[in-house]
Amino acid sequence: MELSEAKKKIEAMHNDVARFGGLFDLDALDAQIAENENEMAQPGFWDDNVKAQKLINETNELKDKRDTFVQLKEQIGELETNVELLEMEPDPDLAAEMDQLFETTEKALQQYRLSQLLNEKYDSRNAILEIHPGAGGTEAQDWGEMLLRMYIRWGEQHGFTVETASYEAGETAGVKSVTLLIKGHNAFGYLRSEKGVHRLVRISPFDAAGRRHTSFASVDVMPELDEDVNIDIDPSDLRIDTFRSSGAGGQHINKTESAVRITHLPTGIVTSSQAERSQLQNRETAMNMLKSKLYELEEEKKAKQRAEIEGEQLEIGWGSQIRSYVFHPYTLVKDNRSNYETHNGQAVMDGDLDPFINAYLQWKLSLKNPQ
Repeated sequence: MELSEAKKKIEAMHNDVARFGGLFDLDALDAQIAENENEMAQPGFWDDNVKAQKLINETNELKDKRDTFVQLKEQIGELETNVELLEMEPDPDLAAEMDQLFETTEKALQQYRLSQLLNEKYDSRNAILEIHPGAGGTEAQDWGEMLLRMYIRWGEQHGFTVETASYEAGETAGVKSVTLLIKGHNAFGYLRSEKGVHRLVRISPFDAAGRRHTSFASVDVMPELDEDVNIDIDPSDLRIDTFRSSGAGGQHINKTESAVRITHLPTGIVTSSQAERSQLQNRETAMNMLKSKLYELEEEKKAKQRAEIEGEQLEIGWGSQIRSYVFHPYTLVKDNRSNYETHNGQAVMDGDLDPFINAYLQWKLSLKNPQ
């Protein structure tokens, strides 16, 4: 990299970090962390386990926000030092080291930029992600499994824990349905961009005539809720069944006889869990997922009511086609909301979703703050 180009990049990075710093008060952040840590050191802190864990999680999030910000400033400072040294005396090894540090810092800046856009109520929560292939049998079910692999890859690349709560295999290939628990800070905030219908156009590997096929799969994403969210569920409204786990979940699933399926009779919502080893744990997981679905249903009703009152038309609703993945006669993956697109379809299927997530969050921000 030319030194003049490096200087321009460093200046842009400084501007980015300055904007980040304007979003919060670093001294106030340190004071809040100190106050939380003082409370955590008090006798009886663990008397209420739920409250204690909530404060610990909150403190860790504040620390992560502060430490990442400080680390970014230090990395940019190191880049400036490298440029100054290279101006005094060219050094191929130092130049290569600087190029590597630029790549690392730019990725960290992109990730931090994304995280600053996550300010909705439950963005910081774990995510429950469901994939349901549309009509089309093996074609659609194979597409569902391709999406499953994509989200697992994305989650693992970001250091999230990815668990398969339920998995129903297709008759010939793919999946009939699958539910993932993606655990990590901001998992829901990132993945809420994926909710909707995903469309695939390709030459079918299952068609002997080599014809082009179009397949659809719906993806639903919900935040995992905990005890501080009150969802009133009448036990008499539930039908609880146990069954033996089945399917080709591989390492992502425990095949036990303790799987649990819960049906909420008034709404027809069904949740199931077969990932845990005990029936009690699976029941708890399925109930948490039911809470999340009922909460989401209520939020969607409120959004529709607000839209009717205000005379607005909702931009995105359940069942809307949000993204197209075309692999024939050309390669193009395009998001229908943000209009972001890429011709590197293989990278997307290997989990490179951050450009789409970033474009979606910027698009949502533009709807809230129109120019």
